[in-house]
Amino acid sequence: MKIGEIYKILDEISPFASQEEWDNSGLLVGSFETDVERVYLSLDVDDKLLDEVQPNSLIIAHHPLIFKGLKSLNFDTYPSSLIAKMMAKNLSLIAMHTNYDLSHLNEYVLSEILGFTPKERDGFVLYADVNLSFDELCERVKTKLNLSHLRVCKGRKFDHNAPIKCLAFCTGSGGDLIDIVKADLFLTGDLKYHQAMSAVQNNLTMLDIGHFESERYFGESLAKYLQILPIPTIISNSKNPFSYS
Repeated sequence: MKIGEIYKILDEISPFASQEEWDNSGLLVGSFETDVERVYLSLDVDDKLLDEVQPNSLIIAHHPLIFKGLKSLNFDTYPSSLIAKMMAKNLSLIAMHTNYDLSHLNEYVLSEILGFTPKERDGFVLYADVNLSFDELCERVKTKLNLSHLRVCKGRKFDHNAPIKCLAFCTGSGGDLIDIVKADLFLTGDLKYHQAMSAVQNNLTMLDIGHFESERYFGESLAKYLQILPIPTIISNSKNPFSYS
């Protein structure tokens, strides 16, 4: 199947034109005229994934492997080393990043994984009514996302006995969105120190659920839309670069 045909289907599922200006979603490696024999879905591209992917395949990843402009290709360093490996196996790559966050991923994780019903959207931020105690919410999030711990940032007026009624949610790295969040608690990942300082002073409680941990469902969320393809679609995943000890 030609990549151009797959690209057209992906664009109908989640228009590439809706990506953020700074993003680099789309066809990153390969040609629209290239024929591929199978499709792999993964959060990122890494050595582990490329070792298992069969030649003449298309990888659809959430995060763009090529993000900033490349001034040279040094095959000893990332990301050029992975691009060389892809070319040797005749692999192509499409990224679906912020366009897919907006259209599908945020809602999929909030509803299908965490089990909350989205009631409102403000750009990348989704809202849901939860009516749970803080401890109940933390336990649910840890269980549903299979997390051993959470990083917690409590607003300066945090009341442990007050129920969490309104939840705001964004997969990946949502710390830059804290100024628009209007909720009792914000679930997102990759929170920075100064973002946490700001949230505390502005009385916003946040749970850091991790970037990889909140977005690793990219493949399974997209796979059901690709069952129409006449070639196999394989859900795989890159490895979390972080480990805990």
